[in-house]
Amino acid sequence: MNKMVIAPVILEGRHVRLEPLALEHAAGLAEVGLDAELWKWIPTPVRTPEEMSGYVQTALDDRTMGSSLPFVLIEQASGRSIGSTRYGNIDRDHYRVEIGWTWVARQWQRTAINTEAKYLLLRHAFETLKCIRVELKTDSLNDRSRAAILRVGATEEGTFRNRRDSSRRGHRRGYFSQSHDHRKRPHPSYRLFQYPRLRMASGKGPA
Repeated sequence: MNKMVIAPVILEGRHVRLEPLALEHAAGLAEVGLDAELWKWIPTPVRTPEEMSGYVQTALDDRTMGSSLPFVLIEQASGRSIGSTRYGNIDRDHYRVEIGWTWVARQWQRTAINTEAKYLLLRHAFETLKCIRVELKTDSLNDRSRAAILRVGATEEGTFRNRRDSSRRGHRRGYFSQSHDHRKRPHPSYRLFQYPRLRMASGKGPA
């Protein structure tokens, strides 16, 4: 089997557009992304514009090494940069990726943005990259993230206990996945997701 070919791409949705992350996005992300609450579940917090630039550069370095493919989240209605997400732990030999490293600025939480972004990433992974497995992980105490993952049809596989982050806080990591055998099933379960039912930033839809 040939290796999976994965490259920067723009993914368009009704409410959000995923563009390849670039250093030029750092300033816009800093305008909305220095809220300490956003980084509660992320090992390395971002508290200043300089740290946001460093965060973006680290993501780009990982892309250069071939281990991840980072995106900036652009709100379709305003064109503003409002968060970030990525494919990580890319396994080209076994057609496997992880979706994660996701944060969405507070104003756009509980809207269609996060769930639609995951839908676009899952669709691209299964339909274009021909992935066999997509993994998602979150802190077991992060109820909002867990709900967003389950909403796009992922299966909870278990919990990795006593994992420690840079703050030395012991925590539990929930593991989720979607799998697809392209020879047997024409449509993976993410297609059950009906994102037109979600609301825009002015409403009170899901996270």
